[in-house]
Amino acid sequence: MSLTSILSADAIENAVKDCQAPDSFCYKKFFQLCGLSQKSPQEVKDVFRIIDDDDSGFIEEAELKFFLQRFFPGARTLTEKEIKSLLTAADDDSDGRIGVDEFQTMVLS
Repeated sequence: MSLTSILSADAIENAVKDCQAPDSFCYKKFFQLCGLSQKSPQEVKDVFRIIDDDDSGFIEEAELKFFLQRFFPGARTLTEKEIKSLLTAADDDSDGRIGVDEFQTMVLS
């Protein structure tokens, strides 16, 4: 499964272009622009599985660094500040990683 089977390629490209400058990534705006926040809970879980590169059931800091690249090859890596912000926003149980339910809550809220 690929992200473009869930989200439109144009929407993904526009969302990535919107946050090309370092420290300009805003997860809420990104999820809106790429269309993810309008998807079903199951589709959000499918996207989570694509981002969870090592199939651990969690998105860890190392995977967050390449978050944008999972959406669009050639996109920039997230800065440490952006990684911490994304992790803080989603990590409800403070275990230092994002589980599928935490990701779904963050995307759909």
